[in-house]
Amino acid sequence: MFRAISLCLLGALLLGAADAPQKSAFDKPTLEAYVRHLYVLQPQLAVTIGDPKPSALPGFKEVRVRIAQGAQSQEVPLYVSTDGKKIVQGIVYDIAANPFKPELDKLKTQFQPALGTAGAPVVIVLFSDMQCPYCKGEAEMIRKNLIQSYPTQVRLYFKDYPLEGLHPWAKAAAMAGRCVFQQKPDAFWEYHDWVYAHQDAITPDNLKDQVLGWAKTVKDVDGIKLGACIANKATQAEVEKESEEARALDVSGTPTLFVNGRRIAQTIEWPNLKTIIDAEIEYQKTAKNAGDDCGCEVKLDIPGMPQIKAPALPPAARKK
Repeated sequence: MFRAISLCLLGALLLGAADAPQKSAFDKPTLEAYVRHLYVLQPQLAVTIGDPKPSALPGFKEVRVRIAQGAQSQEVPLYVSTDGKKIVQGIVYDIAANPFKPELDKLKTQFQPALGTAGAPVVIVLFSDMQCPYCKGEAEMIRKNLIQSYPTQVRLYFKDYPLEGLHPWAKAAAMAGRCVFQQKPDAFWEYHDWVYAHQDAITPDNLKDQVLGWAKTVKDVDGIKLGACIANKATQAEVEKESEEARALDVSGTPTLFVNGRRIAQTIEWPNLKTIIDAEIEYQKTAKNAGDDCGCEVKLDIPGMPQIKAPALPPAARKK
């Protein structure tokens, strides 16, 4: 009798275990609960689980987890095994490709404010906020040292990423800068230097007047056109597109630099930046998998018109 009861109980337990649903990381509530426990996330933090996408890691899907509080956010890429049982956090590298290829593919530099030589072996893309005090310090460091030290070997591109939740006039300053750039590209850098030098004197209320006052001192910048551009918010979409690109790259703060795709997500001293640039120049002598592809065409693409491209220069003919 006792043996029969024991066997019945065991059978019931096994049946219950078989019926219990198997947890899967592809179930969003399950993954959110797991991630909250894993990273000790407080209830006030919003967690959004993305849809699974193909990944470079065989047998795994990529699932992006966004953690946010107000205007601040961070995305974490997770790799989930196809059976939903295992999670891997990390970065997948392909030994046959540039380790920063995903970033390089997302960085768009055409028609952006630039300094240095087109076709240089090292490209630096800077995402900056014109009201950010840390951006001011890094901007001054770069302007003082970069082109003077590397007149032909580095190309710098500036991209706006105003953090609107923290800096109330940053977006308006970025839009005004793009208005200046449309009129006279070289004058953008004069504007860039002026804004950072006058951060403490600028407010949301006086920005436009301050900018138009600056424009009176700059040759070939039409103040009337500049004022109309600012008033009409003619460059708002352009600045917002830059911000979208920053978010696609998981840029979570400013300043953020990309040196041939290598992310530097904090301020950096010149000697350390110089070390990275020197190493990249040396590496690109043989790798030739990064650097400036010029991106300087102003040709209008017309649907249906044959695209004729000039043959690429051999590596030996490029400027060094």
